[in-house]
Amino acid sequence: MRPNIDISHTLNGRVKDYAEQEDKDLEEAYQEIIEAGLEAVEHPDEP
Repeated sequence: MRPNIDISHTLNGRVKDYAEQEDKDLEEAYQEIIEAGLEAVEHPDEP
């Protein structure tokens, strides 16, 4: 389910595509992507 924030349809579509490719439900895909993004922001120099 799409979070209750303003997310473009294009971005939401990309998350849906990712969820399908990884055999995840949409909520799980959003959670994984958000966690990875936060990790990247908190530790920008780590690979």
